[in-house]
Amino acid sequence: MARKEQEGVSVIVPFLNEEDGIQLFCETVDQYAGTLEFPIELVFVNDGSTDRTEEILGEYTFEHIEKARLVSLSKNYGSHAAIRAGLTQASHGICTWIGSDLQEPLELIPEGYKKIREGYDVVYIEKETIQVSKANRAFSKIYSKLVQKFAVSNYSSGGISTIVFNGKIKDMLNANIENNSSIMLQIMDAGFKSITIPMDFHERSAGHSKWTIKKKIKLFIDSFVAFSFAPIRLVTIIGAGLFALGILIGLIAIINKLVNPAVPMGYSTLVCILALGFGITNISLGIVAEYLWRAYDAARGRPCFIISNNTELKTAEKE
Repeated sequence: MARKEQEGVSVIVPFLNEEDGIQLFCETVDQYAGTLEFPIELVFVNDGSTDRTEEILGEYTFEHIEKARLVSLSKNYGSHAAIRAGLTQASHGICTWIGSDLQEPLELIPEGYKKIREGYDVVYIEKETIQVSKANRAFSKIYSKLVQKFAVSNYSSGGISTIVFNGKIKDMLNANIENNSSIMLQIMDAGFKSITIPMDFHERSAGHSKWTIKKKIKLFIDSFVAFSFAPIRLVTIIGAGLFALGILIGLIAIINKLVNPAVPMGYSTLVCILALGFGITNISLGIVAEYLWRAYDAARGRPCFIISNNTELKTAEKE
């Protein structure tokens, strides 16, 4: 008996040069889908790959997947843009995304599905245990704490890796496709009924991570500029603090000169103050420029992604 389409889950799979592990991913997810009581749709999104990943996907035949689709972007736009592109092609109301490296536990699909059916709009999947480097762990903790304090207060201190959500969230995201933004923070900031589920994550199955320092810095900046006014307020606070410091130093210099007329003027102190002031000024201008650039980018209305190709992948015929 065929399963109802509206009861299924669309799983977005963004990838970039994953030819070493994509075959294992397909086999693992295909087998797991056969154990579920609802259908699974896979939407693979090629985020500018230059290897054989697309070719491998085109040769594979899914046995237990209801539908599978390959969406190719015109260039590398980043994982968040790739997820947004996949959502525009998803046919089911309940959606989520997972990486092609099998780090996310596949159990998040039925667990998230169950919670959505219970009435939750959003299910956050929190990383409970995973082997990562000390540098990555430190970045994650700092990022989580700062996001909690200055951007989205309900962000998990353990870090959210993926999210399962219903049709309301999907429609909201497709109607509000944001450039230079975080799709996770956009969902959290919307304030829908949610629940957080901690899960054990796995080590990468094959290949190497594409999560570079450059991408981490961009995510860090996007998270605060797109969802918080704290950086702008920081500019004001720094300006006020430097103004007060300048008055204090000036008063000290005047008093010192009146008490000790023979004391020479402090040129080294003046140079330090000027260097500090100009440094802070340039940092402040940079923060303001980040906001202005994003406002300009949004005003131009350029697409967050461009789909160059959209094809169906092979699946076994269903009875």
